[in-house]
Amino acid sequence: MAHELKMLQRDPPPGVCAWPKADRIDELEAQVQGPKNTVYEGGIFRLSIHLPARYPFEPPKVQFLTKVYHPNIDSGGRVCLDTLNMPPKGAWKPSLNIAAVLASIGLLLAEPNADDGLMTEITDEFKHNPELFDSKARQMTATHATDQASASLPRCQDADKVSRLGLKRPRPG
Repeated sequence: MAHELKMLQRDPPPGVCAWPKADRIDELEAQVQGPKNTVYEGGIFRLSIHLPARYPFEPPKVQFLTKVYHPNIDSGGRVCLDTLNMPPKGAWKPSLNIAAVLASIGLLLAEPNADDGLMTEITDEFKHNPELFDSKARQMTATHATDQASASLPRCQDADKVSRLGLKRPRPG
């Protein structure tokens, strides 16, 4: 796991960074940048990642810490994504890694899966009233995931990665 974490910190997927939480290798925090040309653009979404004792033979547990309006992410931050579940219902394989999971979450933000919605009301809105969905998702992103809303949150610690991802460090005070 230490090697995987070093690789993730050295060469993260675009729009993503992750780091150990309190120097624990089984607890990570991550940030995913809202994909361009989506209702999440401009947002920075914090996630918590727990690696079970049997990782990589079991998938990590991922939870959004930043509130997000999305059909596949519930109000508690749990994510409905096939790569986060074991077969036969899920698609987790030991060959997958944290970088792949974070890249998949970025893709899920860009392209919600209305056929596997976790939040029924939001899924119906996404399918049948996309203008209302877009408006609510943009508003929640602006309220909870923009620089102003998240200025007090920790950021990626490597300044080069932060600038490469287009993220800004919070200003003191």
